[in-house]
Amino acid sequence: MKENGYMVVSLDFELLWGVFDVVNYETKEEYFLTTRWVIPEILKLFEEYKIKSTWATVGMLFNENWDDWVQNIPKNIPEYRDASLSAYNFGKSIVSSKTEKFCFAPKLVDMIASVQGQEIGTHTYSHYYCGEPGQGETHFRYDLEKAIDLGKRKNLVFQSLVFPRNQLQENYLSICKELGIMNVRSNPDSWYWRDIRTNNLFYKTARTADAYFPFGKKTYKGKEIVIKNAIEQKASRFLRPVENNILMRKLKLRRIISEMDLASRNKEIYHLWWHPHNFGENPIESLNDLLYVLQHFQKLHAKFNFLSANMSELGNFIQESPSFNSSI
Repeated sequence: MKENGYMVVSLDFELLWGVFDVVNYETKEEYFLTTRWVIPEILKLFEEYKIKSTWATVGMLFNENWDDWVQNIPKNIPEYRDASLSAYNFGKSIVSSKTEKFCFAPKLVDMIASVQGQEIGTHTYSHYYCGEPGQGETHFRYDLEKAIDLGKRKNLVFQSLVFPRNQLQENYLSICKELGIMNVRSNPDSWYWRDIRTNNLFYKTARTADAYFPFGKKTYKGKEIVIKNAIEQKASRFLRPVENNILMRKLKLRRIISEMDLASRNKEIYHLWWHPHNFGENPIESLNDLLYVLQHFQKLHAKFNFLSANMSELGNFIQESPSFNSSI
């Protein structure tokens, strides 16, 4: 691996498929329309500051309309014990021309793919929940194969995956490898990230507080990356939505900047991620926060040769490293 620090950026591109079980979509029209507007603005900033990134995209967004969606339902779909988590149950209940703008975005996918340095990865086809009771390896394989199939129709070959809601399942990584996906985003090492499905208030509070106060190291060396059936690239920091409290907003940005400083000086990796819809409530302020981060990246690039990489590029660098584990 080249002796440089790297900032890796990944975005979980979902629109309604990522939040249908926790929001009332009928009250969110402006939110999702703003999300669609803000994506080209993010791309403009990435182009200007030469930022490479991975857009882990829910496969259902590749459909043109509801007719396509119906035709692309896999033969074997997950049977979650909690039926409200099923994108198929939900989708069947909202079919209309009005909801298509919440659920499909093939032209945005094309736009992202056309920008240099932007990798289209997968976020599974249906925003698949690998940690939920009622699903299994066969369901996951069918889901991922469907996402890959729709990607190929756009001449896209997925090399990177982000597990929805960070529900990484180690026993599913062999399926990823078989299907050509060699990079996955994993969770930070911190104890409060080990059980991401828990409703324990202490864990959830710790994850929130971590965005503002030093709760452990968030940068890491390439040799610390776990390599099994896939290259597990640890997330460092979730770029939280803009806070109403100015002090908290400043603390959040200060944490990110200080972590970038550490990674650049120590030639380490820093992986920043968020959802495009996180910019849906306060788009101008969100873009300004992103601009602040990218301008600081530019300074670190000039001073320490801090580099930008998407997930597939980082995976390639890791494999080229003399210390690469050939067991993968």
